[in-house]
Amino acid sequence: MSRSLAWMALIVAGLLDVGWAISMKYAEGYTRMGWSLISLALLAAFVFLLGRALQALDLGLAYAVWTGIGAVGTVIMGVVLFGEALSLAKVAGIGLVMIGIVALKLAPG
Repeated sequence: MSRSLAWMALIVAGLLDVGWAISMKYAEGYTRMGWSLISLALLAAFVFLLGRALQALDLGLAYAVWTGIGAVGTVIMGVVLFGEALSLAKVAGIGLVMIGIVALKLAPG
């Protein structure tokens, strides 16, 4: 897999991770069959894509990017879909996650 395709797979895996988190919320502790099946399908899809991306990308950076997309995306979707509070501390945390990912990407080695 080329590096550019690996980056694309990693980004899609991160977005699927957000979808997985949302579907788990809707599955209500895996008591709702339809949402539970969607959750498991999203889980399988993002694990597959993450694994493929790791064939071409450095583990530390790829994992940080994937978890960053998942964390930031899930916080944002929690606010949008579930009316969760967005405090200044949460916004600062999102900023710190993004700064950390950029720092890892720019670090030599």
